[in-house]
Amino acid sequence: MEVPGLAHNITSPLSPCEGMIKDLSLDAIQLCERDGKESDGSISEMEELPVPQNIKISNITCDSFKICWDMDPRSKERITHYFIDLNKKENKNSNKFKHKDVPTKLVAKAVPLPMTVRGHWFLSPRTEYTVAVQTASKQTDGDYAVSEWSEIIEFCTADYSTVHLNQLLEKAEVIAGRMLRFSVFYRNQNKEYFDHAREAQENRMLPSVKDNSGSHGSPISGKLEGVFFSCNTEFNTGKPPQDSPYGRHRFEVQADTLFNPDTNLYFGDFYCMYTAYHYVILVLAPKGSRGDEFCKQRLPALDINNNRFLTCKQVEEGDGGLVFHHAQDVILEVIYTEPVDLALGTVAEISGHQLMSLSTVNAKKDPSCKTCNISVGR
Repeated sequence: MEVPGLAHNITSPLSPCEGMIKDLSLDAIQLCERDGKESDGSISEMEELPVPQNIKISNITCDSFKICWDMDPRSKERITHYFIDLNKKENKNSNKFKHKDVPTKLVAKAVPLPMTVRGHWFLSPRTEYTVAVQTASKQTDGDYAVSEWSEIIEFCTADYSTVHLNQLLEKAEVIAGRMLRFSVFYRNQNKEYFDHAREAQENRMLPSVKDNSGSHGSPISGKLEGVFFSCNTEFNTGKPPQDSPYGRHRFEVQADTLFNPDTNLYFGDFYCMYTAYHYVILVLAPKGSRGDEFCKQRLPALDINNNRFLTCKQVEEGDGGLVFHHAQDVILEVIYTEPVDLALGTVAEISGHQLMSLSTVNAKKDPSCKTCNISVGR
């Protein structure tokens, strides 16, 4: 059963804001201080209601969790409501100039435990929270007798599940546009990057952990290792653009080297950065590789012959070679999960500019965009 009531800005020693909360019957109540004292006259004197003990959090998702606790059974019949104080754990590295997150106070009618707390408007993926609980008894005059606050418990919400990622996938398919033919994957970096690959990495580009760009709930951010590639082409030339935000030196490799029938393709994310451009992250993983096993458990798989973003099809006529297409209206970021030898392609300097403003390194997703957001924490 979901928590029915939600309120903000309630007086609390850990959340020193003031406000009001309402339950389903719309009776105004106000939570007491965590030391057991009253906030004001709206809550009656303590009547020794049981304090929740041994709080346990389970079944954690990106926007919900279950909570239960132990209580003295002799007082259970007197309990009519639970008060739940939920706060984002303070981050020492947070921007001190930003407004602090508003604490969330929940009011739930006393239901059998465990109780589900769900709400994307106050729970975000991959976020640390603290939670404490009071028991309350509604009196005949409308006031509440409350227990002391329980101990404070910490927990962290989960990543997006495949259900949420499939919702993102469906949104991305809507705007992907028509498919354009391409023949190479390419990766732009500075000269020093490629020199280091030759001298210190046995002529290989090695996988690195994906940064935190894109959706906050993405299960690949900070976890999946790979080498980033692009494949988008210019509409008028059919070739890769000459500008790049990542460096003036470009490694190009024939598409079939990385993408072929022995490769699995996965959808990873869909996001934008407060601009008109939308990005789709795809993962290419050789079948049976460690990256492939990681993705199988977390990401929606795509049919390499038939999807809206990146395809590899065998030509029936002629030599039976492979033909590749990419979506026109989204920018594809392709992660290849294995090392790539520079001998498999070529490195050359591009003639265009390094457009730093288009870099997606650690880029934060626009949480207000209706095109690329779903109804769970951003």
